Amino acid sequence: MRKKILQAILLAVAVTGLALGGPLVYTTVLLVENTVRTQERETASRIADQIDDQYAQRQPLNLDLVRPAVPRQGYLKVVDQYGNVLTVGTPISGGTVSESASTVPRGSVELSISDDNMRSSQFQEGGLVMLLLVLSVSIGTVVATLTARRLAEPLQRVAERATRLGDGDFRPDARRHGVQELDALAEALDTSASALAQLVTRERELVGDVSHQLRSRLTALQLRLEALAMHPEQETAAEAGAALEQADRLAEVLDELLAAARAARALGAEPLDLATELPGIVEEWRQRLRADGRVLRMKVPDSLVVRATPARLREAIGVLLDNALQHGGGTVTVSARNSEGTAVIEVTDNGTGVPDELASHIFERGVSGHGSTGVGLALARALVDADGGRMQLATARPATFVIFLPVPKSDDVLAGVGWRADPGPR
Repeated sequence: MRKKILQAILLAVAVTGLALGGPLVYTTVLLVENTVRTQERETASRIADQIDDQYAQRQPLNLDLVRPAVPRQGYLKVVDQYGNVLTVGTPISGGTVSESASTVPRGSVELSISDDNMRSSQFQEGGLVMLLLVLSVSIGTVVATLTARRLAEPLQRVAERATRLGDGDFRPDARRHGVQELDALAEALDTSASALAQLVTRERELVGDVSHQLRSRLTALQLRLEALAMHPEQETAAEAGAALEQADRLAEVLDELLAAARAARALGAEPLDLATELPGIVEEWRQRLRADGRVLRMKVPDSLVVRATPARLREAIGVLLDNALQHGGGTVTVSARNSEGTAVIEVTDNGTGVPDELASHIFERGVSGHGSTGVGLALARALVDADGGRMQLATARPATFVIFLPVPKSDDVLAGVGWRADPGPR
């Protein structure tokens, strides 16, 4: 994008420079020549006037009187009224600039000078114009580069923001670019991110509610059918057994559908090395906490690989760090460890913690003790769940949130397996 913008502006600058520079140099050359010829014409006219004065006073023609008016190294040829040719100076070899004037009653004056000085002046003046033209194009190039950067960087940020949104990173971006159209687009992306975050949360809640209700009703139905299958009448018992078999199959189908839904959400999960992934996430928030006079520390072992979607993990940890920034206090610590085949990521701050009345409802949508929307933690938990992990509040004081993520087998890591989930029922 930046390259195309820069090329377009430079092309406009180059075309403008060529369109104006050529005629301007040509005009400068003509102007220098016209100036020299005008000065020489005026000198020839003054010499002719002096000769006319001599004729008017009936004096013999004396060129010594006009010699001071002849330029140095100039050549003057005078034709008097009788046709005699008189000269002052030495004939000039090479290029000349000549101008003439008439005398009364008949005769002429022709003044010639070498064109070396005129050509030198033309070269200097034309070179100066070209230098100014090159300077103007250089300034235009600098301005074009800055303009292209000013336009391309916001466009690149907006494109990256849209890409993160598609990857499941629903965090709002407060940066604005000073360009009305781009700022409006950023506002639209933030609005879409908020709407998608609520949609993902509602989807998880709906799946959880439907699963719970179906399982409860199905379990009750199975219990009743099991009791009915023990009826003394064989026909009734046989029908109850057949119905129980169908209920068991329905339970299996329900499990497969839920597994397929989870697999579809976790389709982008891949092996991530927390020693590489976490520093990038933490560094993004370290500057914000430092601006608030707080410290963010990180502890992560080498080669701790988890199965997760990069954007979802970044979003979930970002929510916890934002929560610590907005509602916590003191030093914030992000640590990771391996615990019996499960990666544990902890985010702790030294603030006042979570109130007791909110501790058991902290992940419910709309629950907040500080006037916020109450969507962030619910969304973060839904994203972690989508990758097959868990998020919970380990301690309320100090506030410690824990993310549990699956750790792959060593054979899978060595083989580079990406655990591509089967989106269909097994």
